[in-house]
Amino acid sequence: MSRSQALVLRDLSFSYGTKPALTGVTFDVRPGSFTALLGPNGAGKTTLFSLIARLFEPAPGSIAIEGVDVARAGSRALAPVGIVFQQPTLDLDLTVEQNLRYFAALHGLPRRLTDARIADGLEALSMPDWRQSRVRELSGGQRRRVEIVRAFLHEPRLLLLDEPTVGLDIPTRAAIVDRVHAICRERGAAALWATHLIDEVRGSDDLVVLDAGRVVAAGSAGEVVRRSGAESLGHAFDRMTRSKAAAP
Repeated sequence: MSRSQALVLRDLSFSYGTKPALTGVTFDVRPGSFTALLGPNGAGKTTLFSLIARLFEPAPGSIAIEGVDVARAGSRALAPVGIVFQQPTLDLDLTVEQNLRYFAALHGLPRRLTDARIADGLEALSMPDWRQSRVRELSGGQRRRVEIVRAFLHEPRLLLLDEPTVGLDIPTRAAIVDRVHAICRERGAAALWATHLIDEVRGSDDLVVLDAGRVVAAGSAGEVVRRSGAESLGHAFDRMTRSKAAAP
């Protein structure tokens, strides 16, 4: 397994009972890249993230993070990873700052560094005035932004973001996409960004299209469109996932 890649998936499969959820999923995520995992609802994106994060038992195939086999190393392999799950995971009775400080303490960050990163993260996502607010007082979109700030606190080298903009308005979604691209560009971090929204994918992004648990296309977004013969990513995506969309 190559240490030159941030994430390597090889022939990964998973089933819920007798129902296949993933079949032979294989792709790499390069350091410093923004890789969009694009697929319709039910394509298997969240299942894939759960396997990478070790929420499910190891499945057939292999997962390596920076060359470390996840099945063998266990939770140690996740040290360089920051995760934003689709379902919210903040403590509603704590303030924004308390949630962030608790996470920073788990990662052993010193107080002064924690202060700076909390301030920078909240400022970047237009949340500085909500620092002392209890999470239950925030809107769904504000809570999501706090989760994203939290995932960045320990400056992970691999970001896993599962539909991180669900429920957010268009300007906020765009700001978060911009922020993650900037982190990849400036810090050399890699991001795997799961979404079903075409407008969150840029032409220069690495792209993996997942449909019915299988990778149906991979490459730069521009390459995927050219190979499909479609006029746009939206049209290409429609062609690649039409069989699933038409299924009962």
